[in-house]
Amino acid sequence: MSDSIRVTGGIGLRGEITVRGAKNFVSKAMVAALLGSTPSTLRNVPEIRDVKVVSSLLELHGAGVDYDHPSGTIDIDTSTLVSADAAHIAEHAGSSRIPILLCGPLLHRLGEAVIPDLGGCRIGDRPIDFHLEILQKFGASVAQGADGLHLTAPNGLHGIKHTLSYPSVGATEQLLLTAVMAEGITQLENAAVEPEIKDLIDTLQKMGAIISVDTDRSITIEGVTRMHGYDHTALTDRIEVGSWACAALATRGDVLIHGAQQRTMGTFLNVFRKVGGEFDVRQDGIRFYHPGGDLRSIALQTDVHPGFMTDWQQPLVVALTQAKGLSIVHETVYEQRFGFTNALNAMGAHVQLFRECLGDRACRFGQRNFKHSAVISGPTPLHAANIEVPDLRGGFSHLIAALAASGTSNVSGIGIIDRGYENFRDKLTALGANVE
Repeated sequence: MSDSIRVTGGIGLRGEITVRGAKNFVSKAMVAALLGSTPSTLRNVPEIRDVKVVSSLLELHGAGVDYDHPSGTIDIDTSTLVSADAAHIAEHAGSSRIPILLCGPLLHRLGEAVIPDLGGCRIGDRPIDFHLEILQKFGASVAQGADGLHLTAPNGLHGIKHTLSYPSVGATEQLLLTAVMAEGITQLENAAVEPEIKDLIDTLQKMGAIISVDTDRSITIEGVTRMHGYDHTALTDRIEVGSWACAALATRGDVLIHGAQQRTMGTFLNVFRKVGGEFDVRQDGIRFYHPGGDLRSIALQTDVHPGFMTDWQQPLVVALTQAKGLSIVHETVYEQRFGFTNALNAMGAHVQLFRECLGDRACRFGQRNFKHSAVISGPTPLHAANIEVPDLRGGFSHLIAALAASGTSNVSGIGIIDRGYENFRDKLTALGANVE
């Protein structure tokens, strides 16, 4: 499949598409299946590259994986597991950071785990150190080998008390996947509480875990000695829904997204309406459309849930280039998430970046010399350009810009977009986009 796409813009997206399970949940639920001694079934699974990556990693460890693409159902049999070497893990993982989350389950099931060098989108500081710190606190031993890190648990894993300095999703996932079968009680303070985390907790509870979540971001896990498989339907990918909604807004279009869920999109829907977009919540999805007239500029700050999520920020910024006035966006989750705006400016947008915190409060990046605030002047007509995709969310945002621009753009490196957007080429065609 070609790694580039030619987009002739200026056409409003119109039509219907379906969005399936959340990338940021499905891959973690597949990892959780390692904890079960009986088979698991996960439904509403999208056909994206991350699912293929995790499937390969599970198979390397002896699991049976059967994925039915049309129905979006994946069956995982982890009744018998084996160890794998780091070279094979690195070969199958590619740029994914998923292998680090396999450590807790593999330590419980096999007594050992291996981690190769890890990749991921270059959007900020995402070290594995805090993962290793948590695992060591549980009782894991970490040794550096020629092919990567080797983890063992000579005395087993035991419950801990841990407070996160920041409510990191990855750290919360790591702790949950490790704590559910650790001996004793684990208490986590300042945990992430995103919908994807809550869906993971629901899945683990189905498997036999005992997990309590309090309103103050604290989670208590009572370790169990045995877990079984699950049958679970993944929540819809709210990031993909927001991305297509912003594409409809930026192109003055009208898109019905089947599978979109209001309960996970509330914060986004409020901002979408403030900007001047409109939506209709239906039984089977949400219709997003540009009602005509001028879009309105806004001041916005990203934050952990229940705030405006950072993954919605990039596609929204593209739409804000078409809004009247000055919009201000303060990014507080990833310090280098505005790199994608260079391409927007080359296409005619006017986006200025600042090191100062231009939100209603100072954030942890304010004293660290990162350009983490943006001022967008609009509306500015966008024109076609040759674009290289930088990362997953920034890449889809560039695609939105090409759809909104006049002329024909060449967008290369789009294979990255396959990591998180199921069959996006077919969906573009279904919505009337002029792409080849």
